[in-house]
Amino acid sequence: MLTDVEIAQSCEMEPIKDVAKRLGLSEDDLELYGKYKAKVSLETIQKVKDNPNGKLILVTAINPTPAGEGKTTTMIGLSQALNKMGKKSVVAMREPSLGPCFGIKGGAAGGGYAQVVPMEDINLHFTGDIHAITTANNLIAAMLDNSIQQGNPLDIDTRQIVWKRCVDLNDRALRHIVVGLGGKANGVPREDGFDISVASEVMAILCLATSLTDLKQRAARMIVAYNHAGEPVTVDDIHATGAVTLLLKDAIKPNLVQTLDHTPVFVHGGPFANIAHGCNSVMATDLAMKLGDYAITEAGFGADLGAEKFLDIKCRQANLKPDAVVLVATIRALKMHGGLNKKELDHEDLDALSKGVENLKKHIENIHKFGLPLVVAINAFPTDTQEELALLKKTCEEMGAQVAISEVWAKGADGGMELAEKLLNVLETKESHYHPIYELEAPIDAKIETIVKEIYGGDGVIFTKRAKNKLKKLTAQGLGNLPVCVAKTQYSLSDDASLLGRPTGFKVTVNDLIPNTGAGFIVAIAGSIMRMPGLPKVPAADHMDIDEDGKIVGLF
Repeated sequence: MLTDVEIAQSCEMEPIKDVAKRLGLSEDDLELYGKYKAKVSLETIQKVKDNPNGKLILVTAINPTPAGEGKTTTMIGLSQALNKMGKKSVVAMREPSLGPCFGIKGGAAGGGYAQVVPMEDINLHFTGDIHAITTANNLIAAMLDNSIQQGNPLDIDTRQIVWKRCVDLNDRALRHIVVGLGGKANGVPREDGFDISVASEVMAILCLATSLTDLKQRAARMIVAYNHAGEPVTVDDIHATGAVTLLLKDAIKPNLVQTLDHTPVFVHGGPFANIAHGCNSVMATDLAMKLGDYAITEAGFGADLGAEKFLDIKCRQANLKPDAVVLVATIRALKMHGGLNKKELDHEDLDALSKGVENLKKHIENIHKFGLPLVVAINAFPTDTQEELALLKKTCEEMGAQVAISEVWAKGADGGMELAEKLLNVLETKESHYHPIYELEAPIDAKIETIVKEIYGGDGVIFTKRAKNKLKKLTAQGLGNLPVCVAKTQYSLSDDASLLGRPTGFKVTVNDLIPNTGAGFIVAIAGSIMRMPGLPKVPAADHMDIDEDGKIVGLF
């Protein structure tokens, strides 16, 4: 059996200018990065802004397990199937981070015969967007420390610096560090730390910006520290706004690539959904809607994270109204949620499936709470039995959700025909009544309570002393009307990764609240979540190599 990278290497890509032509774009609309990658110019984005919008479909999933769900693969295969049916479908997805690529999760360009290519480029440096974000983030850090070194004219309290450095790798040794050691010439000693780049607020503002001007305004108001009077110090205060925007002038332009069968794909922006807002860029989503009749996008991890943030943050800020949701699950993953060990998943177990399906049922309920119609996509595995599929289908249909078997990993577009047909039926027969789950006017703690009770199914929230102090501080600063981005484990509906399925009777502990005033939301740090992951005992990087002919092996 071919690996994903071998399948990708065996396909014959079209020149990207030919892919663009099918979207109505000419070579003048593109900034080419070789033959198979391009950025779309800002002028082109303005040129098409008055085009009518296509249908917007969000692809999300159950809480992830080591058994795999295949959300990105399903999204890509669905778009391929729609195009094979004669529809004009465009994908808008996130850029992979190097952290999980070299760690344990692997790449994020799909799999099997539902992939985006050139897969190796997309999973590695691509067009340099994440490097630009990393550099912009670290320029802010450097200018902040330099301001303190050069007489501290802003009276910055070094105990209240909230801006961290970042790197796009899993490097646990950088979580908590001390900088400024080695004498007066090397800066002021203080505690510091690194986040992974995709958790940086710079990534968030790039993904939520609607123009270069909007990006610049968002950068200006990012808070980096507080002075001794407790007042916020911003990027604009340290005179970094112009330089940061300059570093992002190319990164803000959406990237155009293709699937194995030449379906157009915009890959742009890459925040994680467990520690950030987990959605690709607004500009890429808008382009997909303006240039296609169906824009298929995704939000990271389970629907309790990515979909909630897509619907409560991204759609609200960008004035988007999604038309439908595709919720991805696998029999194998649901059996894990029902208590089975990963080694036992190849055998039929209707009892474990019945228990695990409660996780799927909760996500279906949640999508309905947002007023959206949905289709459940069962990502098929050879070990799935007819009895298991029948049980799952009956459960979903009892909840008013259509179900389709997806075989896009093995069959590409052909394996997504049933899903595409079910989706089209839902779009034709059911209307979207999308609305966010909470009102912005609600207090910060009330918004978090709503997410915990309505989306996670918990009993309430425990705010630590630090979080309570931050609640008072942020409210006094006039930030109480911002939406909330909860950072928590992706593996459970709760903040405890070990509570699989559909846990009840739990409370979520909020340890900290971080204002992301440029992105326009408050980050609530829940449970033991960290914004700098670590490598596993045997990282994926152990098995990667490149031969003398430049052929890559071991990459996903």
